[in-house]
Amino acid sequence: MEFGLFLQGYVPGPGAHDPDAEHAALLREAELVELADKTGWKYAWFSEHHALTEYSHISSSEVMMGYLFRGTERIHLGSGIFNLSPRVNHPVRNAERVTMLDQLSSGRFEFGTGRGAGSHEVATFNIDDTSSTKSEWDEVIWQFRKMWELEDYTFQGQHFQLDTPHNILPKPYRGVHPPMWVACGNPPTFEKAGRLGIGALGFNFSPIHDMKPMIDSYKQGIADCTEPVGRYINDNIMLTNAVLCFEDGDRARDLAAKPDRGYLYTLVCLYHDTFPKPDWAPVWPDPPLQLDREGVERVINMGGLLCGTPDEVCEQLKAYEQTGVDQVSFGFPSHLSHDEAMECIELFGTKVIPEFDKDPVHSTTRYRNAAHAAR
Repeated sequence: MEFGLFLQGYVPGPGAHDPDAEHAALLREAELVELADKTGWKYAWFSEHHALTEYSHISSSEVMMGYLFRGTERIHLGSGIFNLSPRVNHPVRNAERVTMLDQLSSGRFEFGTGRGAGSHEVATFNIDDTSSTKSEWDEVIWQFRKMWELEDYTFQGQHFQLDTPHNILPKPYRGVHPPMWVACGNPPTFEKAGRLGIGALGFNFSPIHDMKPMIDSYKQGIADCTEPVGRYINDNIMLTNAVLCFEDGDRARDLAAKPDRGYLYTLVCLYHDTFPKPDWAPVWPDPPLQLDREGVERVINMGGLLCGTPDEVCEQLKAYEQTGVDQVSFGFPSHLSHDEAMECIELFGTKVIPEFDKDPVHSTTRYRNAAHAAR
């Protein structure tokens, strides 16, 4: 398994309305990625969200990734996601910014795609029906390879057109496009991602044991893939979860039981209204659920949280390994202070990752290199 961070410009509470606090939060998240680059993490994913107060203040993730590529050496940075709706981002502009990031990072960019988080977000662009973005994604995703490979690209589609031939620039790094992914929030999307030969970004809120059917569905889709969207198949499924890894296991559990730990989830339930959620889920401004120490242990045992010492977290990760998931990414900083988040990232990177990821080369780099060799 490989490991990554997931960042979105989380600015909770009054700080969301304070420009100085917003500025500090964004720079702190950049520091987390710079540390991850030095401590064995392979990926960092950045959201593209619009007008989601408190929950996510990263609306132009390509700017943040461009900033961080210059200050990192090994870690891959990915769009989690670039919105493919032509009403949000014109497909040519998406194609251009993908290859700009790809070129300037010398191949360290991961192209994650999607349709947006929910009704409030897409309404920023006067989209009043979230289901309408599905056919847009289905049309646009097939056009990127053509835009990157052809010098006289034209297209006449339902959702966008380019009448006069144009050479979309720059072309991908070394002539082979970056790995392609799609955000998967609903079960059918996992199978579809596999069938299209692209990675699945499982932005899930379910325990790992409940995700096994989705993982199996994705892998079956990969096995059935006869016409991949890209030049090569990116056989990768990433799932998200939370981690609290500290030298003192009691301290980790105390942090899991803090009253504010579930606040982010209330925002998820508010904004991600197209994702399935349980009936008991608190929707902001409802107060978050709070766990006592017994509740923390239950969540750990059910696979909903990695928590404890490095040895305990390694033992908990075996359940992930058994499901066949390829990458696990963790949201940061969530309810942790900046120093706590830095401590957790460094300890997990130096003590846990080497037990599960012994390959110095990113899996996506191997797929891409094979495609380059086959040219």
